[in-house]
Amino acid sequence: MLSPKKTKFRKFQRGRNRGKATRNNTLVFGDFALQSLAASDITDRQIESARRAMTRYVKRGGKIWIRIFPDRSVTRLPAETRMGKGKGAPEFWVSRVKPGTMMFEMSGVEKDIAKEAFRLAAHKLPVKTKFVSRF
Repeated sequence: MLSPKKTKFRKFQRGRNRGKATRNNTLVFGDFALQSLAASDITDRQIESARRAMTRYVKRGGKIWIRIFPDRSVTRLPAETRMGKGKGAPEFWVSRVKPGTMMFEMSGVEKDIAKEAFRLAAHKLPVKTKFVSRF
């Protein structure tokens, strides 16, 4: 799974994820992209699952870029634990995604193949998505 090698802080405050994406919202590397239409936290497992679905469908052809990285830890207290006793231990890593964020890009394949690959990947993600093409 994806996770940062080192972070400034072990635990993050929850905060809010509001507004539209002002960066990472244009096609940069590939010809086709999968764009988020909603705000959400996407886990490292969901990113890996989507990547595998795409790679399998294009039969390792073309090139795939993952434009999001899980850099925030999410903490959880153990099950059946009473309130208090501080903040839980980091359980997994998430990537904050806003509406308009390009999550994956692809090039070197036909448009219909890319569209189907992104459709399969979108089923693995907790946000509504849109297929974006350079042409």
